[in-house]
Amino acid sequence: MAAALLLFLLSYILHPQTQVLALATSSDHDFRYMKSVGNATAVPLEDEYDYIIVGGGTAGCPLAATLSRKYSVLVLERGSAPVSYPQVLTAKGSGANLLQEDDGKTPAQRFVSEDGVPNVRGRILGGTSMINGGFFSRANNQFYNESGIDWDMGAVEKAYKWVEDIIVFRSNLSSFQSIFREALLEAGVGPDNGFTLQHLVGTKISGSTYDDQGRRHGAVELLNKGVLKNLRVAVEAYVEKIIFSSNASRLSATGVIYTDSKGKTHRALIRDKGEVILSAGAIGSPQLLLLSGVGPVNHLSSLHIPVVHSNPDVGNFMADNPRNMINIVSPFALDPSSVQVVGITSDFNSMEAFSYTFPFSFPQPFGLFPNSTSPLEFSLATIVEKFSGPQSTGSLRLLSSADVKVSPAVRFNYFSETVDIARCVKGMRRVGDLLKTESLEQLKFRDLEGAEGFKFLGPSLPKNQSDDASMETFCRSTVRSFWHYHGGCLVGKVVDGDYRVKGTNSLRVVDVSTFDASPGTNPQATLMMIGRYIGLKILKERRVVK
Repeated sequence: MAAALLLFLLSYILHPQTQVLALATSSDHDFRYMKSVGNATAVPLEDEYDYIIVGGGTAGCPLAATLSRKYSVLVLERGSAPVSYPQVLTAKGSGANLLQEDDGKTPAQRFVSEDGVPNVRGRILGGTSMINGGFFSRANNQFYNESGIDWDMGAVEKAYKWVEDIIVFRSNLSSFQSIFREALLEAGVGPDNGFTLQHLVGTKISGSTYDDQGRRHGAVELLNKGVLKNLRVAVEAYVEKIIFSSNASRLSATGVIYTDSKGKTHRALIRDKGEVILSAGAIGSPQLLLLSGVGPVNHLSSLHIPVVHSNPDVGNFMADNPRNMINIVSPFALDPSSVQVVGITSDFNSMEAFSYTFPFSFPQPFGLFPNSTSPLEFSLATIVEKFSGPQSTGSLRLLSSADVKVSPAVRFNYFSETVDIARCVKGMRRVGDLLKTESLEQLKFRDLEGAEGFKFLGPSLPKNQSDDASMETFCRSTVRSFWHYHGGCLVGKVVDGDYRVKGTNSLRVVDVSTFDASPGTNPQATLMMIGRYIGLKILKERRVVK
């Protein structure tokens, strides 16, 4: 029972405590944005805005801040503000967000894919940047080259820096992260790239959205860079449908219909030259398009949803970066540490680690500490392997035609393509190489006869790691999500190179649902950059940018 509980915790906990030096200037939380935030119940039942952004998450917040410099912006967020969940604001409390019983109001909404793999969605202003592990790393070059977007790389650089100057900090390595870094280099994951936000093959230390006091500074604080008098953020607002109008030339989005926490229905409309922009994530954005009648004809018709615009690709090409890991029981207390170091191979595998101490009270757990007494601080070192750009894809489909609060069915089809299972095997063999390093020797136990070895909580790597079949079985049986799922509204299939929904006017999707691969090691940096980048692009299109 104790082992099962620990494994459950590990399957959800991201990354606890971190220490950082300033990239941005360390400071207390900046809640100025709260001047623009209110419950949807206080918003008029019908009103007009220049821009309506559905989803106040990792991309939606910087997008809203940028557009508010010149235009009125309404952000509709289904979750509440971070002040309603104090635990999200510190590194120490971050793991608890993913362990709470889901009562419909928690900042992390649990769901299980049809593959049987547990997962979560952000349900809070600031999105998953408020519940993740804080690791901040820019996209890899392949993401730009294969995204279908004609990037202005100068503007990309400026957009990244706009984010980084506000909420990104430089990590001071914990002792365990230093050990892990040395193990990566010893195992040949080189070169040593030191500290960098760039995606580089080798071993590197990256940035964090936690400051040196362990305070989280997520995407929500980017709202402070906007013009708050032009910005209205309605929380606990569930958008049910996009309103469309059509004329002889083209279908156009004209607004949205949403409900508040008291069940009242609201209509928000856009002014001339305005837009509706979906930033509801890889689950929410394709779900809302389908609920609004944009998607595959057969699927919509089966749910008696009138087809507004046929597009067979909405909800398709859903993918998730598979995560596999081992948990090493430490013979001594480890300092809690978040992911601060990553090892990146030329095959796009990446390895990260974190450490955690569980203060549990059970007698002689697992026979590892024969002289132990309760209570016990039980320390674990977890080494994680993942790869980006899986070829295995799945789909998202509605289960109900009427209620946006009913989560859709999602299938990712992990390892359905042979190339993906081969990449997992290759990546886990690199983890096996780490276990052979002198740097990790100190994590071994010594028995009464002097023999040394690792003690694992949960599955360990097969003894014969050269056996493909055993390694493939390990990969399939231990696969979990790294919470980096994407797709459903891909560029070139659902949206064009400017993120406009094909076949429509005044409607865009700006979030991770447009990605055919998760960028770099972690997507949050790229999503924040894109929110800023597209906001500036829209302003430039209207010739008002300075």
